[in-house]
Amino acid sequence: MSVLSPDNQWILNVLQDRPGHGPVRARDIAVALGIEVTVAAKVEGVRSKARRLAERGWLLQEASSAFSAGRRLVASPGGGSSA
Repeated sequence: MSVLSPDNQWILNVLQDRPGHGPVRARDIAVALGIEVTVAAKVEGVRSKARRLAERGWLLQEASSAFSAGRRLVASPGGGSSA
């Protein structure tokens, strides 16, 4: 996790520290981070970062566009897995 930017580490920490580790929407992540949620662009920034974390295997993205902690196996160029 130390290879991630501080913003991405904060997002991961929010999701990992939740009781039950259920899926969370980007707006709720922004609230937990203390980000002003009345500004749509700020929530969209959190959503974009969470989506990138999911694409890279650090988070799981639900069909409902909510995110949860957990890693999935991602194939590396060498044929192995990154997890």
